[in-house]
Amino acid sequence: MRLYALAVYLFLYIPIAVIALFAFNAGRHASQFEGFSTQWFGKALSNPFVMEAFRTSLTVALASAVLATLCGTMAALALQSVGGRLRAAFDALIYVAVMVPGIVIGIATLIALVTVFNWLNPVLAALWPLGAAAPQFSLGYGSLILAHGLFSMALVIIIVRARIAGMDRSLIEASADLGATPWGTFRQVTLPQIFPGILAGFLLSFTFSFDDFIIAFFVAGSKTTLPIYVFSSIRRGVTPEINAIGTMVLAVSLVLLITAQGLLQRGRRRA
Repeated sequence: MRLYALAVYLFLYIPIAVIALFAFNAGRHASQFEGFSTQWFGKALSNPFVMEAFRTSLTVALASAVLATLCGTMAALALQSVGGRLRAAFDALIYVAVMVPGIVIGIATLIALVTVFNWLNPVLAALWPLGAAAPQFSLGYGSLILAHGLFSMALVIIIVRARIAGMDRSLIEASADLGATPWGTFRQVTLPQIFPGILAGFLLSFTFSFDDFIIAFFVAGSKTTLPIYVFSSIRRGVTPEINAIGTMVLAVSLVLLITAQGLLQRGRRRA
């Protein structure tokens, strides 16, 4: 079993290690290591197309993570008062949202948004004053943020609910007995206890949105995120610059994931 586990881990991580190694290649070919150099990191950071794609990914990831964290936290708190079959139905819908493949979410979101836009744009054009150009809804930042936020919200709900289940509810009851208002109890008792879960959900949502390619490919419209730029570039051939971009994205993702896991572990130890 140990050899089997070792083989699985090597199969998973050796390709990632090779990408990180060839990001420091001094040559121009991604498959021939000709010496150690960090030049490709500088070229990637000075590439205007890379930086524009990075800003798009960063903007979408921050906005979708905030949206998913707010909505997911409120949903997790609300589901605590739901019981029976209704709660089981909500639980099933939440886990299905996580289990559905990204390509299905991307296609379904694209069809839904295009249908809504095709209905809404003529209505706005008819209601808009004559002589003025009516706004037109289209794929772009909004569709990316909504699509990523919708999927990430399920992750936030699962994480926050797990934290709520492990917190000391006697403190909430004591706060109510001492005359605190519901908002005061939430702000001073509930929120401090579930905050590590909320922050972990935010970090995971940010990581998912920043790294996502499949859903973004369908709903990005004219916008280009960093994963879409990388995919478009490797169709012309893999270069050490692409390896450098992948290595930097991997490093940021690992830092965020380790931070989120540390926050969750810290919350469990406190509980």
